[in-house]
Amino acid sequence: MSFNKSVLICDPVDPILHKILKAGGLNITYNPTITNDELVEVIKDFNIVVIRSRTKLTKNLIEKTDKCIIIARVGVGLDNIDLKAAYQKNIKVINSAESAATAVAELVLCLLLTLSRQIIKANDGIKNNKWLKKELVGSELKGKYLGIIGLGNVGKRLSRLARGLNMNIIGYDINPIDETYSREIGLIKTDLNTLLKSSDYVSLHIPLIDSTYHLIDKNELDMMKETAILINTSRGGIVDEESLYHALKNGDIAGAALDVFEKEPALETKLIDLQNVILTPHIGAQTREAQSLAANVIAEKIIYHLKTTS
Repeated sequence: MSFNKSVLICDPVDPILHKILKAGGLNITYNPTITNDELVEVIKDFNIVVIRSRTKLTKNLIEKTDKCIIIARVGVGLDNIDLKAAYQKNIKVINSAESAATAVAELVLCLLLTLSRQIIKANDGIKNNKWLKKELVGSELKGKYLGIIGLGNVGKRLSRLARGLNMNIIGYDINPIDETYSREIGLIKTDLNTLLKSSDYVSLHIPLIDSTYHLIDKNELDMMKETAILINTSRGGIVDEESLYHALKNGDIAGAALDVFEKEPALETKLIDLQNVILTPHIGAQTREAQSLAANVIAEKIIYHLKTTS
């Protein structure tokens, strides 16, 4: 089946997306550096708009769509799309939430190990002609309590990897948690406050919505152990970065790792000045495998939607 539809791809994506969509007879315009001003002028001409995290589809932009039937996010979060505006225009919004689970979960473990064994300090020491062996007493993950806030695709994948390292898993989610999965992992289900007070490591895997904005602020950070480490690879804005800065500076928690920030690129954040924090530039899903899978999933979902609605 061939579809006479026009597609605008606004961000860099894996070539498999082009291949599948072209095979479906779609007309593709690839402009991975398109600006907001340019998008305002051309978005009205396309049936399908494909984005990643760079492009923000605001209410103003969506209201200018005349032909659009699908907005496709190659990735997980939908906070860069005005979903209410899309709904009002009867535009189908899809993403590839399942594609990044392994990549993000593996990054979390990488960050946990890096902080727990002081890898960056060790590396910097040698490169600056310092042998810091006596100072670099680390901590093992085995037997520690990992608190996971949000047990969707990524949270579940992380819990399975962590169980392989003999960690204990504490879980909290506003949605019901599957009992089969809970038994498999030996999950300790609890409320948010208990998780924060009990965990040696806390990892966030929830969307950024009104109810999760600054979910982790001074009050929540004060609940955590002084030896605890906080990891955020979900969305900036879930953690109050000002409160986190003071908690880290004052030793209220031992460390943190952020892959996402309230304002990106986060090149001027005060957190840069601290030694007990690792900062990465939103690379959670930045693996060849995850990017290829995300593009493949989105392409197949677009084709499926066109088939079922034609």
